Amino acid sequence: MSTTIKEGYVPGCIGRIVQLHANHYSVANGFGVAFEAKVARELAEFCQNYQSGRDGIWLVHRNGNIEGSVVIDGTHASTSGAHLRWFITTEAIRGQGLGTQLLAKAVEFVQVCSYRKTFLWTFSGLDAARHLYESHKFRLVHESPGNQWGSLVTEQRFERGEA
Repeated sequence: MSTTIKEGYVPGCIGRIVQLHANHYSVANGFGVAFEAKVARELAEFCQNYQSGRDGIWLVHRNGNIEGSVVIDGTHASTSGAHLRWFITTEAIRGQGLGTQLLAKAVEFVQVCSYRKTFLWTFSGLDAARHLYESHKFRLVHESPGNQWGSLVTEQRFERGEA
């Protein structure tokens, strides 16, 4: 089985990343159409506005399929920080170090771009992801109830770099 991480948009990646998120979070957290539509809308907008050197997207390719992703949205990096988004891997590749590799590529990109701060939004209960974030020097800076994903959860903001 050939598994590689490649940078850049490929045809179909928007749909596949949305599918990965919708499938995983519907089962794990009961998220529905509001969540799927939010991911689809925001990811499509990101890809349409993508600027090489400012933004980054990395995809795990395995036997012709996309099995994971991570994005750095640098649109507002100079004011509010670079936004790490759409980090996910399929169950089939979890535990193989590919999530760690994806995050390492994103962090390396942030450093090359000299972005002073990187942030991400997530929610409590995603312990494996939180461990990966913290191993890459992200720290929890805010936690409160919220429903930006279509269901009430304890939203968390993690940051790396300048406070």
